[in-house]
Amino acid sequence: MPVFQYQALNQTGQEVQGEVEALSSTEAINKIREMQFYPTSVKEKGRRRQAAAVAGAAPVRKKALTIGGVKSKHLTQFTRQLSTLVDAGLPIVRSVRILENQLRPGVLKNALMDVSDDIEGGATFSEALAKHTKVFDRLYCNMVKAGEAGGVLDVILQRLADFKEKSERLKRRIIGAMIYPVVVISIAGLILTGIMIFIIPSFKEMFDDFKVELPQMTKTLIAISNWLRYNYLFLLLVPVIVFVAVKLIRRNRGGRYVVDLIKMRLPIFGQIINKSAVSRFSRTLGTLIQSSVPILEALNIVRDTTGNEVLARAISNVHDSIREGETVAEPLRQSRVCDEMVVNMVDVGEQTGDLDKMLIKVADAYDEDVDNLVNSMVSLLEPLLIVFLGGAVGFIVISLFLPLVRLIEELGR
Repeated sequence: MPVFQYQALNQTGQEVQGEVEALSSTEAINKIREMQFYPTSVKEKGRRRQAAAVAGAAPVRKKALTIGGVKSKHLTQFTRQLSTLVDAGLPIVRSVRILENQLRPGVLKNALMDVSDDIEGGATFSEALAKHTKVFDRLYCNMVKAGEAGGVLDVILQRLADFKEKSERLKRRIIGAMIYPVVVISIAGLILTGIMIFIIPSFKEMFDDFKVELPQMTKTLIAISNWLRYNYLFLLLVPVIVFVAVKLIRRNRGGRYVVDLIKMRLPIFGQIINKSAVSRFSRTLGTLIQSSVPILEALNIVRDTTGNEVLARAISNVHDSIREGETVAEPLRQSRVCDEMVVNMVDVGEQTGDLDKMLIKVADAYDEDVDNLVNSMVSLLEPLLIVFLGGAVGFIVISLFLPLVRLIEELGR
């Protein structure tokens, strides 16, 4: 029978080492837990995987050549399916194999090949995931690790699936609501630019031929047209220049802080960005605490995954506060990133011992607020777009019509 070497923590938190006989790594982990130990590393003694390969026990699987990363919705779908399989009682390695075989060639399939091989070789599920940081982030790996330590991996996977589904749903709402105004603005911009570059010059030549005195509105329109004709390449490069500049600025923490602070101060958009960041922070921290991840470790994970430097600095202050024996609520209040409602709910959660539940409630409330803000913004943008387009078209028509009226009057004399 195979022998597995293990490292584990006993009930007092001290590290212990030993060996245990088992048919598989899963059985070894269960035996270690029966001894009231919490396994941190389980590896098979010897080279069973190499021997099996020589004997032809396992078929050779080829990896596809891939670039890029994994889409969030694909990882969310995998997590939900994995939680269902584990909840049904299937061993983790078999569950991963089933889902791996269902996937098309890609980054996620390649990663799952390695994960299943590592688990069969004696690694824990979290250790195998941690080798693929581009696919499974720190939050994912630590939640799985907490589930393994507590013997509740099925529950943790369900929570992780719920977390990712809600985050993905909020992201889809924002993107879906922004499609209409972005498409309208883009098409309108192309049409107006085409008029300026191709139509206005024809009218200018006609006015020059008849030597008509042009009103100021028409001169302004022609000046804009001339600028666009000779500088349209620069106009096309402006978005690229802005994008590259922002990327360069965000390479250091100070630049990221300034960019994120400006984004959070924008009218309407700033509220959406702020509430989305607070919602993500609350849901992530609440899910980690609910999954028995230590509060200090949970705060470090949230700080690294929040995606907002302003909020990350506030989380660092919370981390330092807790390390010194203080509360979560007070440094959040001082940061002024979260409003008073969030701070009060966190304070109540700390006093009642239900901080995780309060954070999840905050996230749910903020998700609804973000949804309402996005809908309100779209409702506001529609009349503004109509007014803008009507004003632009009216300006062009009047600017071209006034010289024509003057030309007709002169010809009629």
